[in-house]
Amino acid sequence: MCEGASGTGLDVALVAPRPALGDAIDPIGLEPVDEVIVTTLVDNVYDALLQGDERTTRVSFGAGHAEAPQFEGGETVVGLRAEHGFSALVTVRRDASTTSLLFDAGLSPDAMMVNADRLGIDLRGVQGVVLSHGHFDHVGGLAGLATRCAGRSMPMVVHPMAWTRRRLAVPGADPLEMPTLSRRALEAEGFALVERRQPSLLVDDCVLITGEVDRTTEFERGMPAAHEAWTGTAWRHDPDVVDDQALVVHVRGRGLVVLTGCGHAGAVNIVRHAQRLTGVSDVAALVGGLHLSGLAFEPVIAPTIEALTAMAPSLVVPGHCTGWRAQHALAAALPNAWTAGSSGSSHRVDAA
Repeated sequence: MCEGASGTGLDVALVAPRPALGDAIDPIGLEPVDEVIVTTLVDNVYDALLQGDERTTRVSFGAGHAEAPQFEGGETVVGLRAEHGFSALVTVRRDASTTSLLFDAGLSPDAMMVNADRLGIDLRGVQGVVLSHGHFDHVGGLAGLATRCAGRSMPMVVHPMAWTRRRLAVPGADPLEMPTLSRRALEAEGFALVERRQPSLLVDDCVLITGEVDRTTEFERGMPAAHEAWTGTAWRHDPDVVDDQALVVHVRGRGLVVLTGCGHAGAVNIVRHAQRLTGVSDVAALVGGLHLSGLAFEPVIAPTIEALTAMAPSLVVPGHCTGWRAQHALAAALPNAWTAGSSGSSHRVDAA
């Protein structure tokens, strides 16, 4: 691992994924770490009144200021931005070495960078970028990152299907094609793309990117019929969002920290996949979008909570697309683990 970020070929090599030995069912040698901090840079919610505790640090309105002539002194406090998107900074410490990775980039070109600046986080120091999948609400902020890191080759781990054209074709309405991520544009902006379907080990084998997630549950069946992908000749139902992948860290003596973007593969599928890949059964934390919002997914809430409860995670921070019904149900079922997500919140898991 490394502490600085010079943009040299060595920096790229240090975080470039290497093939993980064995099939998906065989344990991968994910090295335990001493600490992981997940800082939510962008989420659907920003709540300046949330209270922190020994594992979560919150941000007040004082994190941001803006010009406002109607106030004495000509400015006001504005806190952080929230939008329908997700981005997180993952900082991993083992011994005296610390490395940070960016996981997703939010919806708009500037929200992630604005929030990072208000938090005092210099994203030029990240060692690489990981994209959970290609949906536009997870990649929009790459534009701002590219501008800030101009002249540097930034490694990016991405599934090869992240470039898929997709749309929402709701009956009775005109189809809405989503913005499609451009490989050519990212390469022109200096991102060193590493496309992989298989699991990848990053940061001296301390961070696992799951690659494609095994779909093993009976109830997590993916996106409804309105979610379609372009095959090259026609639009077809795209239930799987096969590019969906998660980031996993093993904290010594605590278990796995699993970070999802939208969790299109299903929260339970993702955690079980991480357990199978690593051979680690304990779940220290589940953080990120769980995609349990809306009529198509509300029937999945109950079996998801039943399975997650059996896993006994120490910390659950559902965000982004989880939905308010699922949030309430998770809070009731896992009162000691559930923690409200919010832009700017940092969640820390230390070794036992």
